[in-house]
Amino acid sequence: MTNSPAAQFEALQARGAAFLGTELAIMGGAMSWVSERNLVAAISNAGGFGVIACGSMPPAMLEAEIAATQALTNKPFGVNLITMHPQLDDLVQVCLRAKVSHVVLAGGIPPGPAVRAVKDGGAKLVAFAPALVLAKRFVKSGVDALVIEGSEAGGHIGPVSLTVLAQEILPYMRDVPVFVAGGLGRGEAILSYLEMGAAGAQLGTRFAASTESIAHANFKNAFVRANARDALPSLQLDERFPVIPVRGLVNEGTKRFMVHQAETLKKFQNGELDKTQAQLAIEHFWAGALRRAVVEGDVENGSVMAGQSVGMVSAIQPVAEILAELKAQAVAALAAREQTRSHAEKAA
Repeated sequence: MTNSPAAQFEALQARGAAFLGTELAIMGGAMSWVSERNLVAAISNAGGFGVIACGSMPPAMLEAEIAATQALTNKPFGVNLITMHPQLDDLVQVCLRAKVSHVVLAGGIPPGPAVRAVKDGGAKLVAFAPALVLAKRFVKSGVDALVIEGSEAGGHIGPVSLTVLAQEILPYMRDVPVFVAGGLGRGEAILSYLEMGAAGAQLGTRFAASTESIAHANFKNAFVRANARDALPSLQLDERFPVIPVRGLVNEGTKRFMVHQAETLKKFQNGELDKTQAQLAIEHFWAGALRRAVVEGDVENGSVMAGQSVGMVSAIQPVAEILAELKAQAVAALAAREQTRSHAEKAA
């Protein structure tokens, strides 16, 4: 007798759930200005795994955010630290002192001292792997789990889709749990990656538009209105002035950014700006733009970072409802498969 669809789903996500210490092997993506105490605690309380986005926070601010999150949940949650942060070592110590169970190092290759500090401090270490060769290197250095994030994700993105990354990495990376991310909005998709060997999934966009998210109502409503094709990466006009690709909803700000690049390029060519000044002028365009959108609600001129799964955001829902829906979709897909198999056996 086969296991029930619900039991099959539990078995598929068991490794990821055990690693996170949760009911569901679903992590919240770390989104600046969004992944703070309220959303993180809501995800963890609902059976998922919330992750604080430290971003550019100084140590004292992170310490306060962790304490505030711990006041809202007694469930496990993680902290996402950017490897380029000038006070990375201090931030790691803040996490360890607060007994944070999992530290996620993002935005670059995890530095050796930070890896050793996390491991020696007794926390579990998670890193983002953009390619198989780096995944193997990270595991060798002591990383306990990996996230592979496709270009469908919102915010800063790499060039490769999750579909391709999963095929490149999952069959060859069995030593540690691997969580998939980028463009995920339904349980059936999560199920397909679990069956490929993923331990769990990470979602950001759906949680950004949740009831518990502190994002401005304008920001959430923009997600509800948007289609997948509205979430596009930022473009660069000239390869001499690289633009780090960021996926977000096309608005007046993204259109003006193209004009700004063209004007800056003209000034460079006319000798009004040197190369460094021109690069800084391009980079500074988006300074504070994410805060303008998330906190102030200026979704026309701010940076409305969103993944392509934004097309699957049809309503502003409580986090618990989103997680229950994802699980139900995965279980229903397994049940439908059982039914098809049963019909086929009867027909034979």
